[in-house]
Amino acid sequence: MTATPTPARLHAGFWAIALTFLTAMAFSTVPTPLYPLYMARDGFSTFVVTVVFAAYAAGVVASLLLAGHVSDWFGRRRVLIPALLLELLAAVLFLTGTSLPVLLLARFVTGLGVGMITATATAHLQELHAAHRPEASRRRFEVVSTAANSGGLGLGTLVAGLLAQYAPAPLRTPYLVFLVLLVLSVVAVALTPETVPPRVDRPAYRPQRIRAHGDRTRYLAAAAGAFASFAVFGVFTALAPSFVAGTLHHTSRALAGAVVFAVFGSAAVAQSLTGGLSGPARTALGLLAQAGGVLTLVAGMHAGSLAVFVAGGVVSGVGAGVLFKASVGAVAAMAAPAERGEALAGLFLVAYLGIGVPAVVLGVATALAGPVTVMTWFAGVLVLLLAAVALLSRERGPSRAPVTV
Repeated sequence: MTATPTPARLHAGFWAIALTFLTAMAFSTVPTPLYPLYMARDGFSTFVVTVVFAAYAAGVVASLLLAGHVSDWFGRRRVLIPALLLELLAAVLFLTGTSLPVLLLARFVTGLGVGMITATATAHLQELHAAHRPEASRRRFEVVSTAANSGGLGLGTLVAGLLAQYAPAPLRTPYLVFLVLLVLSVVAVALTPETVPPRVDRPAYRPQRIRAHGDRTRYLAAAAGAFASFAVFGVFTALAPSFVAGTLHHTSRALAGAVVFAVFGSAAVAQSLTGGLSGPARTALGLLAQAGGVLTLVAGMHAGSLAVFVAGGVVSGVGAGVLFKASVGAVAAMAAPAERGEALAGLFLVAYLGIGVPAVVLGVATALAGPVTVMTWFAGVLVLLLAAVALLSRERGPSRAPVTV
């Protein structure tokens, strides 16, 4: 019989999983400020960079469909450790070469690992928090989990950009640094208490379903909000460095990383500062900030102004971060403990469709029209989607039966 973990172990485990989550998400965006280097070295076009990013998104979606929910059955650590080993494999692939097939494979493997980590780490954090502080509010969990997710995505671009700018071997050093951090993360997870009790009646395997218990409209609003939030993140991750280096003629790799970090960093800060707001208030703030920010960003592109472009990115990052936090909180609250991993995996599946599909569509569209025109259309469609989220969020019908899509 397994001994009950002490409060000290639960406390240490909570922060170990938080740092592991942060590291894994940061590793996933390491290539972002390096794309201009790949383009210059191997002659890649913006479209090819979009294809490389699409490989990552495909890996995330495939992983969420196939394995994002199985930690409810096998345990959190038994999923997190293999996922981190996939991230280590991706780091090794990045270090072996810069050819397009290697980059595609490395990004796909990265996505496989991230898809397993996102929902699993989020559920693990909630359970460690609840076990350590059973009478406390969920605020610490919500702030830390969403900040680790969004903050990690931004931190990876900043660290990679600085290392690429000032350290030797810019296409190798960032991956070496994160390879070491990922190894340490595997050790940290192995020492963290498990929060899922062994199950004798393990259900037959099936792929992930988008499923929630509770109000159908509330769940659809959360899923649409997650999609819209990650659409902004995906566009910045895939296209912003190329746009800053090409259209705006700022070729600094550190600047490229800092611009993307500003978006994700503002999202993480906003998530931390809005812990006291109610769910509806977060949703309203997120919708307004994201819509206003995207419109400002497009205005900066039309004016050719880096300052306005970055300001719009920061404001849209605030909106995306707060809106995504509201979505995670709503779904986590609706899910039964035995199905929390599956419910969160479904939300992250929708979110990563948002990070992948719009970025790929925009990347293809830039081959036919200019980036300013394409982003203008993107802003219009996104504002319409945000308006739909606002309408769904106003509906608060009675509790309904589980909804499966």
